[in-house]
Amino acid sequence: MKTSTSYSHEPAIRDVTSRIFATGKITREDERALHQVMVSDMDLDTGDMDQIKGVLDRLQMGLIKVAD
Repeated sequence: MKTSTSYSHEPAIRDVTSRIFATGKITREDERALHQVMVSDMDLDTGDMDQIKGVLDRLQMGLIKVAD
């Protein structure tokens, strides 16, 4: 069951996605952080979902590279 309580991941999502957009690269650590948030029990607000969707869209378009 998803909770509607605000959770401490919100700044982390914005920080991670901002760094990904700025550098054009996603690290395995970034990927793990975003994946962990997406499978957690917290409700993501529309802004968080838009940020994550933006990363996924840019990955599909080849605008973000995966860095090991």
